[in-house]
Amino acid sequence: MSTSLHSLEQQLRSALGDRVRQLDIALGELTLEVPAAELTGVMHDLRDRPEFLFAQLIDLCGLDYRDHARASGPRFAVVYHLLSIEHNRRLRVRVYCSDDDFPAVDSVVDIWPSANWFEREAFDLFGIVFTGHPDLRRLLTDYGFVGHPFRKDFPLSGNVEMRYDPEQQRVIYQPVTIEPREIVPRVVREENYGDAE
Repeated sequence: MSTSLHSLEQQLRSALGDRVRQLDIALGELTLEVPAAELTGVMHDLRDRPEFLFAQLIDLCGLDYRDHARASGPRFAVVYHLLSIEHNRRLRVRVYCSDDDFPAVDSVVDIWPSANWFEREAFDLFGIVFTGHPDLRRLLTDYGFVGHPFRKDFPLSGNVEMRYDPEQQRVIYQPVTIEPREIVPRVVREENYGDAE
């Protein structure tokens, strides 16, 4: 384990105090978990305090923990990947949405403007609402799209399909006509399969 990670861990515990829900070092990376109510304050501290200076948001993504091995706890989370160029450090910050029926966390667009499209993507694909976002609308799917395709309960074939109708001379939406089927891979058990003869 890197001494740099351990020193960052101690700095985070000291500076953030009881706002730290959990700190984990795994696979050479540090993950900080904070409560949703404390997200904005913690993110300001991570950007502005001289011992941190995480000036860059590298990535933000949504997560759906439905049917995950950790069965208890909230279903949706947002993960932020931060970079401190000044200290040459990276940090992952995770926050869980407190309501599974209406997952929402505060927007960090005012802290890192690069979060704009990342938050729109997480909203579009997972249905996570970012409170205070200046323009929260779909980014990758159609405006009339129903549902959020990266949720684990979204049907694999979708809800509607789009096709061109030559009679109406336009694109139309209709219910999915694909029959769901289970695809089971063929298992080859021949002893010498693939050997050159």
